[in-house]
Amino acid sequence: MTTSTHTGLRARKKAKTRAAIRGHAMRLFDERGYAATTVEQIAAAAEVSPSTFFRYFPTKEDVVLIDDYDPIMVAEMKAVPAGVPPIEAIRRVLLNLYENISDEDWQLERARQKIMLEAPELRARALQQYLSTIDMLAAAVAERAGLPADDFSARVLSGAVIGTALAAMPHGMTAMAERTDMHVVGDALRLLQDGLPLGPATPRQSISG
Repeated sequence: MTTSTHTGLRARKKAKTRAAIRGHAMRLFDERGYAATTVEQIAAAAEVSPSTFFRYFPTKEDVVLIDDYDPIMVAEMKAVPAGVPPIEAIRRVLLNLYENISDEDWQLERARQKIMLEAPELRARALQQYLSTIDMLAAAVAERAGLPADDFSARVLSGAVIGTALAAMPHGMTAMAERTDMHVVGDALRLLQDGLPLGPATPRQSISG
């Protein structure tokens, strides 16, 4: 077995273990409630030790709050042609990502969002998570533009994107019931890209264009 093959197998095993921990956590949160579910119970259900749980998720909150799609989105932005405006690049990547995730992953994402919306213990950390997402997105936008990672304009643009996404959904991005709900966010980002013209507007519920 080559070193690269061994590394690939190890990475897949780690990803499988991480997914199992999160999947069992979401199931237990749904059955028992977030507050009543312990790390020990999650670890036992996933057939790992509590110490293994903490290698993948620093806290119980992180099982819910860490968005695995953020780094994927940032990586995929690099494949969007350089001439595409930043907001349009974000819109394309976001819609493509949610359109193509598996049914199993989508159900897990819905469960994660539901818990974020319902558990009071998570609300303060959820705000911090949004700020972390802005940081990550701003660095990706700045890189595409050939600017420093901490560029002010890139951060303001990224904050506007996240704010637009939150405003587009009735209860923020933790309230998507169907995949197509993300199309509403896509239409809101198109509106932002167009300079936020005021007037009657209806989301097209389409990812075309």
